[in-house]
Amino acid sequence: MLRFEKLRKIYTGVTIVSVDELTIKNGIVLLQGENGSGKTTLLKMIAGLLPFEGDIIVNNSFSIKKQRRQFIQLINYAETEPLYPEFLTASELVKLYCYAKNGSITNTEAILQQLHIFDVYKKPVSTYSSGMIKKLSIALAMTGNPQWILLDEPLITTDVQAVETICNIIKEKHAAGISFLLTSHQHFAAGQLFFTSTMLAQDHTITITK
Repeated sequence: MLRFEKLRKIYTGVTIVSVDELTIKNGIVLLQGENGSGKTTLLKMIAGLLPFEGDIIVNNSFSIKKQRRQFIQLINYAETEPLYPEFLTASELVKLYCYAKNGSITNTEAILQQLHIFDVYKKPVSTYSSGMIKKLSIALAMTGNPQWILLDEPLITTDVQAVETICNIIKEKHAAGISFLLTSHQHFAAGQLFFTSTMLAQDHTITITK
């Protein structure tokens, strides 16, 4: 689970996210909200990419403030519009991510094959379309042994076949004990994913709606 304690994120005097106390149970969790409601900010805070007041604890074990290294090892993140150095290849990025996350290159390569971009594995990402970059980011988010995978708008710029594959990968990983927190403005077709709970980002705070 993820537990938030006195969470605050303020930009130039404006409160973006404020959560006194909230626990997100393990599962596949959908975070909804309008643009600018703080969804991406929250995911980046959990991923350790933004400083904030308060604390986040994963599985009642590790605090991002007190045991940051252990916490970060259990959290993976794929952003909405990922940017990678254009001169790097997918192969090089996979090696880097697997080194950082103690992941299996073979397993990550298998996901790239499922997403039908393994044929460009050794080409610079500057040659990739936005959809291919998105698929690569999804595969990289699956590396290592995370407890939670955060996916910000995982379906944008992807084709219909890729959406189905991404949903299947999420279900497979969840069956193996990994939890997901994702945002999406796109609707999931019936049966694509079953959300164990949903949350709403609104009025600078986060509430559980289901």
